[in-house]
Amino acid sequence: MIPGAATYLAAGRHFRGVLAQVPPDGWDKPGLGEWSVRTLAGHTSRALVTVLAYLQRPAEKIDIASPAAYFVGQDFSSSPGVTNRAVAAGQDLGASPVEAVERLLAQAGQVLPAVDDRVIETIAGGMRLSDYLPTRIFELAVHSVDLAAACGIPTSLPADVELCAAKLAVEIAVARGDGSRLLSALTGRSALPAGFSVV
Repeated sequence: MIPGAATYLAAGRHFRGVLAQVPPDGWDKPGLGEWSVRTLAGHTSRALVTVLAYLQRPAEKIDIASPAAYFVGQDFSSSPGVTNRAVAAGQDLGASPVEAVERLLAQAGQVLPAVDDRVIETIAGGMRLSDYLPTRIFELAVHSVDLAAACGIPTSLPADVELCAAKLAVEIAVARGDGSRLLSALTGRSALPAGFSVV
């Protein structure tokens, strides 16, 4: 199995576990910002959907050389396209979102052990699969925590998922020129500005 695949699948299973605890009347409640829980779940499910889709889209060259580079220089957080895709993905989860995610996980679990570390065409450009997977682990980890918080669900990320996501967050901060600021805050020497984010 290619590097990161086992952690990616663990992140997906954790996401599924959080979804399984969303109460039946919880899907239309506030999730994150203006998004409902369903929209947030749909956005998070795209971390599974895109891997399966991009495996069918080979790229001729590498445009994005690292997981951190995927996030640096792009603003996914405020793009109308992100919200539109999230809303559509939430609707695609249908009446049984947990079952929909289970199907995606089953597909990923069948496909990933058999694929090589190919170059795929992502929304940001050509990337090696082993570099793209950490970006999806990051999304699954961060938004699983968001979902749990929105629904009052106690949760704890698997250690390998937590480490991968945290490592990427630091790498993004360094690539954006905020590494020293983050290090100072993590060692109790200063506080981060209000609203600070690596993405």
